[in-house]
Amino acid sequence: MALAFDWESMMAQQQTNAHTEVAGHGAEAGGNFPPFDSSTYGSQLLWLVITFGLLYYLMSKIALPRIANILEVRRDRIASDLGEAERLKKETDEAIASYEQSLAEARQKAHGIAQSARDTAKADIESKNAEIEADIAKKLAEAEEKISAVKAAAMGEVEEIAKSTTEAILEQVMGSGVAAKDVAEAVAAAKAN
Repeated sequence: MALAFDWESMMAQQQTNAHTEVAGHGAEAGGNFPPFDSSTYGSQLLWLVITFGLLYYLMSKIALPRIANILEVRRDRIASDLGEAERLKKETDEAIASYEQSLAEARQKAHGIAQSARDTAKADIESKNAEIEADIAKKLAEAEEKISAVKAAAMGEVEEIAKSTTEAILEQVMGSGVAAKDVAEAVAAAKAN
């Protein structure tokens, strides 16, 4: 405790001495603020030059090289980023050109496929039309043959029907039968006219 007491008394005495020196100094200077005291201008200018020189030295050797380095790194990064952006732009332009070329080729190929499909379909249709027309022509020829056969058969029967009808009419009108030879000659004469 004795040490603590000595320590406290020593601190109190130093504070008292400091107050006395400040008060004494202010009284000697006539109450002027020290930086405005003309008697201290010389020392103030000396310390200003020393401080400015030291600060200039520290700035030129430590702070400014770091700032310059940071600026150069930033400039290099910006240049690198611009180079990368230009490279990516070129790649994008090449990809777009390749895409457009592929698209044009695909359109041409699709047009070719469509044209080929149209030509194939047209050839198939023409082939089927030819088959259908040939089948129709064949059926028409068969029908004409059947019609001719039926017509010939009918014409052959017409003569027979005409003979029997004429005989029946004459028999009804005259009341007696007429000779078949006479009826056949009359039908042949009517047919010739």
